[in-house]
Amino acid sequence: MTLLLPVPGGGTRAYEPRTEPLVPAAPGPLTSRTVFSAAHVVADPYADTTPDGPAAVDWDATLAFRRHLWSYGLGVAEAMDTAQRGMGLDWAGAAELIRRSAAEAKAVGGAIACGVGTDQLTGPAALPEIRAAYEEQLAVVEESGAQAILMASRALAAAATGPEDYLELYGHLLRQAAEPVILHWLGPMFDPALEGYWGSADLDAATETFLEVIAAHPDKVDGVKISLLDAGREIALRRRLPEGVRCYTGDDFHYPELIAGEEPSAGGRFSHALLGIFDPLGPLAAEAVRTLDTGDTAGFRKLLDPTVALSRHLFEPPTRYYKTGVVLLAWLAGHQEHFTMVGGLHSARSLPHLARAYELADGLGLFPDPARAEARMRALLTVHGVPQ
Repeated sequence: MTLLLPVPGGGTRAYEPRTEPLVPAAPGPLTSRTVFSAAHVVADPYADTTPDGPAAVDWDATLAFRRHLWSYGLGVAEAMDTAQRGMGLDWAGAAELIRRSAAEAKAVGGAIACGVGTDQLTGPAALPEIRAAYEEQLAVVEESGAQAILMASRALAAAATGPEDYLELYGHLLRQAAEPVILHWLGPMFDPALEGYWGSADLDAATETFLEVIAAHPDKVDGVKISLLDAGREIALRRRLPEGVRCYTGDDFHYPELIAGEEPSAGGRFSHALLGIFDPLGPLAAEAVRTLDTGDTAGFRKLLDPTVALSRHLFEPPTRYYKTGVVLLAWLAGHQEHFTMVGGLHSARSLPHLARAYELADGLGLFPDPARAEARMRALLTVHGVPQ
């Protein structure tokens, strides 16, 4: 049945939803790449809360979604920006999320890595306070049995006076980490408060500091997650990583080519993945990587390249609001029973943006039940005054 989708500036256009989903191949382990999906949290729609109040999380639905990702062989990157860290989910909520998800991962044998930051600091902080905040969160993650991801800190970006502060603080954290960690470089397009991270707004200078941190402690760095939406910069950086240190792409614009990697004549380097877009793409992404596991790079690209248009749409500026589209698609796909987000972030994207996200995802066959997705989208449009 035709849907009338709103267009920017007014008016509607007709769209014919597909009737059959793409059926992904049977789940199985991934062997040639380590792949994490940064996962969203499911809000409790019955909680009487406000956008600036503590997050109310539906724990059953949140953990069920993680089991969905694990069932396809994907790892879960927990309590990252996809889970609305600093945008609706505070440290108390994140700590509970880490503990619950790590226990669930242990129960089902799923891979998990969890974000370590400083978001318990609510105002300006000195470097010793920032270090203590990182240490507190690192202890929570390590005690849970999960791998740690050292995330970029808004407090550190505000307090640091130059590269030396980053070198000293990260060096301290790496020395005390029990197991190798993942270092996360999140660009300002994802969080404007991180402008000038690593001590310089000049990305070339920042890269040198980042690499200096890694070179001083290569045994404590499992890998680095690069979220700068710049494929050329990621390729150049991964060529300079010490032996044994992985590059996890966080580039939601260029992930197929970065995961596929370079030709052997160019060095054969490739990126593993830690991506927010693999939340809605989970089964399809896993099938693509299993295809790559067989050496079929062309088949991998054939599956994954068509998804880039959806990803670029979800992550369009202001990029930090991509979570809204991710949660919309989870609702349409039947992974949760409502389109409500912690912090009220379901209102962060326009109705035409959401309509286009639905259209692109439907075209890819991402919805296990296209009729349900259509009915839910129709209801959303109707509530917002778009007659059907």
